[in-house]
Amino acid sequence: MCGIIGYIGHQEAWPIIIKGLHRLEYRGYDSAGVALIDQKLNIYKKAGKVSDLEHFTANKNLHGTIGMGHTRWATHGEPSDRNSHPHTSRDGRLAIIHNGIIENYAILKEALISKGHVFSSDTDTEVLIHLIDDIQQQTNIDLNEAVRIALSEVIGAYAIVVMNADEPDLLIAARKGSPMVLGVGEKEYFVASDASPIVEHTKNVIYLNENEIAYIKRDELVIKSIDNIIQTPYIQELGLKLEMLEKGGYDHFMLKEIYEQPRSIRDCMRGRIYPSEGHVQLGGIKEYAEKLKNIDRIIIVACGTSWHAGLVGEYLIEEYARIPVEVEYASEFRYRNPIISEKDLVIAISQSGETADTMAAISLAKEKGATIFGVCNVVGASIPRLTDAGVYTHAGPEIGVASTKAFTAQVTVLTLMAFYMAQQRGTLTRSELVYLLTELDHIPSLIEHCLELDEQIKHIATKFSGVRNFLFLGRGSGFPVALEGALKLKEISYIHAEGYPAAEMKHGPIALIDEEMPVVFIATKNSSYEKVVSNIQEVRARKGIVIAIVTQGDKEVKKMADYTIEIPNSDEAFLPLLATIPLQLLAYHIAVMRNCNVDQPRNLAKSVTVE
Repeated sequence: MCGIIGYIGHQEAWPIIIKGLHRLEYRGYDSAGVALIDQKLNIYKKAGKVSDLEHFTANKNLHGTIGMGHTRWATHGEPSDRNSHPHTSRDGRLAIIHNGIIENYAILKEALISKGHVFSSDTDTEVLIHLIDDIQQQTNIDLNEAVRIALSEVIGAYAIVVMNADEPDLLIAARKGSPMVLGVGEKEYFVASDASPIVEHTKNVIYLNENEIAYIKRDELVIKSIDNIIQTPYIQELGLKLEMLEKGGYDHFMLKEIYEQPRSIRDCMRGRIYPSEGHVQLGGIKEYAEKLKNIDRIIIVACGTSWHAGLVGEYLIEEYARIPVEVEYASEFRYRNPIISEKDLVIAISQSGETADTMAAISLAKEKGATIFGVCNVVGASIPRLTDAGVYTHAGPEIGVASTKAFTAQVTVLTLMAFYMAQQRGTLTRSELVYLLTELDHIPSLIEHCLELDEQIKHIATKFSGVRNFLFLGRGSGFPVALEGALKLKEISYIHAEGYPAAEMKHGPIALIDEEMPVVFIATKNSSYEKVVSNIQEVRARKGIVIAIVTQGDKEVKKMADYTIEIPNSDEAFLPLLATIPLQLLAYHIAVMRNCNVDQPRNLAKSVTVE
């Protein structure tokens, strides 16, 4: 969950690294640090934001054409200057930056202490650089081999970059369970956790595979497996554009990404739906079309917002494809002994494609013989490479930590998968598919109408920026929308918020209702509308404050609610795509009014690559 950037070449490294760290700050922002070689190894690190590091390094020697930088999300050791990366060996000759967790660091540390090693931080990362140094000193081998041997002794996940003050023409990078991409330029190379800090320098990249180590010089790149076997790298072209990584005039990335949803959903559907023909085409899973006719069950594994998307997928797949679906937290699924057979399909959902718990769940399901599909946003990520097949969401880079367009893109892809499965299994007629796909094709335009409600939603937000609690209630597919609305609010505004099925309110949460409790209802015209109206009446009877998301033209709920937000009418299948937009805007405006850091909420990182 930390951000890594490295450079070796003919340019000054500092401007590349510091700009890269700003781009990577969404991955972690507890502290930041850099290492540069200019005659000697210069290390500067500081708790806080990347901007704090910039202030700290004013008037320091920032020269050097080789260097690396790190922005940290704390796991082992609190955020502090001494726990910031880079970490060094005993003599200060070697430096390392690291994303991941070394699970057996305590055992390794104890053994190293017994040999006289003294540690200056609480991190697992410092243990690794001491281990590399110890191996090199004890065996008198080169650094390349010392790194390889050390990595064979550690248990856990890592993406690392190592530098040596005595070898100013060498960077060593390696990965296992954490992402790492190499940028290839003209007699220069870049190393990063993802492509965002690389895109303005080169379009040619290599995604490092599991258990691979890259030995990088200014004019040479050698990649080996941890077993010391030379690998042939595959260079591919980035589809990422620089403007995708800029705010584009918006105050925050989150607001920009909310407003990008009409486009991102269109991109999800482009080339995949043919409304007039009543046909869905998903090339990524096409070779499994026949198998889909005979699967017994679908298990969706995901975490956080992706889990909410999975719940929406459950409603859609069961409704239209008539396949039983279970939705599991990947973090819990992997620690059970789930009953899985070869006739099961597991769908793993992850925006980044690097979520550690989801990757572990995939491995477990593979061992039991299930077919695995992935739903992912990042081309070249680990999950697409681990799964048998899958569908990319094509949402584009999402910089805001609180997911917005990635969620609706995931829901869109799951909707397409539900219709595709129904098409293969014959559970929807052609005329039914023509209708549903035509309605889906209109959704981006309807979301544009939802975005026009921004000022109204901002006005509502002014009334609630000071509250301490929120309830979000919905039925059917409105329930995961309620969960997602509550998550967005608590993530970025730090207001306690809970999502519940509306019918479950009577089984506990109703005790919280009083004149200070705002309750958001997903109350659109659908099959459970009358039941939701009854739930609203129960809240009103206890003096609760009702904010209702309703279908345009609704009069009944409008009479009962304190505030209503009218969204366009569409088929019930697409309620989650439309009703989510006002909830994202509500959370955003409340957070801004509370002076919260919307794009980088405290304690959160964008990509959870550690357990």
